[in-house]
Amino acid sequence: MYLILLANVAATLLMTGVIWMVQVVHYPLFALVGREQFPAYEYAHSASITLLVMPLMLVELGTAFVLALSPTPGLDRLTPWIGLVLAAATWGVTLFFSIPAHNTLSGGFDAAAHAALVSSNWLRTLAWTAHSGLVIYWLGRLLG
Repeated sequence: MYLILLANVAATLLMTGVIWMVQVVHYPLFALVGREQFPAYEYAHSASITLLVMPLMLVELGTAFVLALSPTPGLDRLTPWIGLVLAAATWGVTLFFSIPAHNTLSGGFDAAAHAALVSSNWLRTLAWTAHSGLVIYWLGRLLG
């Protein structure tokens, strides 16, 4: 179980770093890409970011599911369920907000879609940050 826990910790912490960079650096820069270049830029962004985040998100969700269903020595029974809810929340925001916004942006820059992407991405940023706090708490309990 500790390898599952470590995989969850690593995926969660990595995704937290990625999402903060995307939120405060990358997404705001979308508005500076020229209109003619934007569809190609959006396509390149979506293709490359998916290769980076999809494996991490799958590991995070899968390991969160296992941790919630299987007792881990040294951890309580409630907080792994909270971790699963937080991981599922990032997937929900991705599926229902981020992907539709990116689909709109793939046709060209759209200020409303860009604003919706940036604002809804705060939900993912907060969920991953909370999940990071939780996994750091687990490490503190297990190592302390």
